[in-house]
Amino acid sequence: MTTPALTVTHLTRLFNVSAPWLNRVIERKPMAFLRAVDDISFTVPSGGCLSLVGESGCGKSTVARLVTGLYQPTSGQMQFAMGKDGKPLAAQMIFQDPYASLNPRWRVFDIIAEPLRELKLRDTEAEIAERVGELLTTVGLVPRDGRKFPHEFSGGQRQRISIARALATEPEFLVCDEPTSALDVSVQAQILNLMRKLQDEMGLTYLFISHDMSVVRHMSDQIAVMYLGRIVEQAETEVLFADPKHPYTQLLLDTIPNVADPRRDRVPQSGEVPSPMNPPSGCTFHPRCPQADARCAAERPEMQAYGDGSRVACHRVAEAMAALAVPTVGNSTGQRLSA
Repeated sequence: MTTPALTVTHLTRLFNVSAPWLNRVIERKPMAFLRAVDDISFTVPSGGCLSLVGESGCGKSTVARLVTGLYQPTSGQMQFAMGKDGKPLAAQMIFQDPYASLNPRWRVFDIIAEPLRELKLRDTEAEIAERVGELLTTVGLVPRDGRKFPHEFSGGQRQRISIARALATEPEFLVCDEPTSALDVSVQAQILNLMRKLQDEMGLTYLFISHDMSVVRHMSDQIAVMYLGRIVEQAETEVLFADPKHPYTQLLLDTIPNVADPRRDRVPQSGEVPSPMNPPSGCTFHPRCPQADARCAAERPEMQAYGDGSRVACHRVAEAMAALAVPTVGNSTGQRLSA
């Protein structure tokens, strides 16, 4: 079995959202914390792509920032595999908004050349210029584009520049935080195809963040579904699309337009996403779940792994699988056990 590029164990991140000290003293209020990421565990396969998917506010972008070191975890561990240079892999990030992630005062050449200069990856300016030209060509632009400013490009071209900058350090691991959500649909397809091409040619590993199930199906080897800071289901891509087990996963898949059957029957879901400041007891999805019962409201479900490779945190799924005599082959930490 190939060593995972990244192993995450019991990762948690809290944010202090308390009122100022004096206000708390006068109003006699306790400190308040937002649990953005709540005890999650997963692995990212080397040379593959794991996608984190869920509605806005579920914590997936916080995970991206934890993996790249922009945030420090409150608890838990992240362990990167060794890279080709014998050092632990370092994650580079492609940000969501290509309009905000590029310095508008710098020419494209300097934007891409900055990591080469700062990390001393090339000895001379001539070598830097050659490398920048190679990177621009790799992402589908031309070397002379380096003389332009970011505002002279379309959104898709700007995201290509962002990818070129991320590739400048010759990374093996890329964290992609909704890299196509700000782009038109036709441009999205071009960027996704470019990323798949680069992955095949360079052996890159992706942690891909998205809210769009159709996008992650195109990109992913595995998908982890997040809800209010927790992973509620994880499976290989085709297993998850063929047999989604968690009700929240079923809800997400139901939002994908179906050209062949646009008027198909769909069960309407009630309720809105609860506030992460005051999450529901038990299973946090139970206020919106049509299958919820008293146990769901009182007892928090633990992640269990099943024979098809999926991992699910749901009481009703566990009961249904037990009734069908489907073997459980994992434990609550997400570590796979022998059947």
